[in-house]
Amino acid sequence: MSTARPLAVPEGSPFGPDNLPYGVFSTAADPRRRIGVALGEHVLDAGAAAAAVRAPAETAALLSAASLDPLLAAGRPVWTRVRAALTEWVTEPRYAEAVRPCLLPRADAELHLPFTVADYVDFYASEHHAANVGRIFRPQGEPLTENWKHLPIGYHGRAGTVVVSGTPVVRPCGQRREQPGRPPSYGPSLRLDLEAEVAFVVGAPSAQGGRVALGEADEHVFGVCLLNDWSARDLQAWEYVPLGPFLGKSFATSLSPWVVPLDALAHARTAPPPRTTALLPYLDDTATPPAGLDLALEMRINGHLVSRPPFAAMYWTYAQMVAHLTVNGAGLRTGDLLGSGTVSGPGHGSRGALIELTHDGREPLELPDGSVRGYLADGDEVVVSATAPGPGGVRIGLGEVAGRVLPARP
Repeated sequence: MSTARPLAVPEGSPFGPDNLPYGVFSTAADPRRRIGVALGEHVLDAGAAAAAVRAPAETAALLSAASLDPLLAAGRPVWTRVRAALTEWVTEPRYAEAVRPCLLPRADAELHLPFTVADYVDFYASEHHAANVGRIFRPQGEPLTENWKHLPIGYHGRAGTVVVSGTPVVRPCGQRREQPGRPPSYGPSLRLDLEAEVAFVVGAPSAQGGRVALGEADEHVFGVCLLNDWSARDLQAWEYVPLGPFLGKSFATSLSPWVVPLDALAHARTAPPPRTTALLPYLDDTATPPAGLDLALEMRINGHLVSRPPFAAMYWTYAQMVAHLTVNGAGLRTGDLLGSGTVSGPGHGSRGALIELTHDGREPLELPDGSVRGYLADGDEVVVSATAPGPGGVRIGLGEVAGRVLPARP
């Protein structure tokens, strides 16, 4: 009889064997970048584990890469096989002695961007967020633009300024107009904001000139991250007419270091909110499996909880984002990053950006330490975290995306 002890994971850990999110890490002792899988308070060196258990050549090669790029490109059948293998390695006692030396304390790991960001697209998928912002900027008009309930609105961002969680963010400079009818001025943004978002990572590409149907989205979407699309609201307000966000968004976008596979979120699937506007056939998801996700986000400023945005309230799903992005023939690329836009719910305590929480700075937010914020101050640290339901009542963790604001450069 075998006496092998299974790998121990603390009870209630958000990084249990039902999760197994992927990342890329290095350590002070070994600066090589390599694929890691979060397990409890440890990181599993996936390539070393594959070698230790003598995994098939394809699996070993994918897990021994310096980034997730090859695994992302391999496609869903391979994603499923690799995940099944990892699950066996960390749950079956017969693998424990071989795998245990491949576990490193997560506290000792430096985490990096886990994949090469190809294109970055940010959507505007929360009806609550869009309506709140509409009421701020169009108080006498309709909160939502005429097209909002007909298509997932989005903008193309700057892939080169996507940074991993923990990277400081320098306050951007640019043009802003402080008084209507007056010429613009130049200087540091005075209304720097955060946006608590969920991002979807594209793995398998699609052909240029083709389209990805709603029911095919899961063949292309590998997994889920957390995202903070930092926003300079004063720069954005001056520049966005007529072409939309540019310098107000392009200075930095922070991404969490762990990619949770879609397969780990099977118990988080949920139907999107009821819709009152008929959708064109390519976006009509009434006959497709639900692509909403029941994710519970938390947003903190300097350690203080300020909001709990619910992702289940999002009007547009990731499948609709993929279908709309490709309906004109644009191809998906491995490493494409699709942001959801700010996640907001119906109540004040569920809003995912300061522009909503403070009504564009006019109703400052009081933090528990007695300080107030209309928008972010230099030195502020923002952390967005999230969990999702897993099997047997466990919670699946998406980790966190964090960033500290540094003063503008002279």
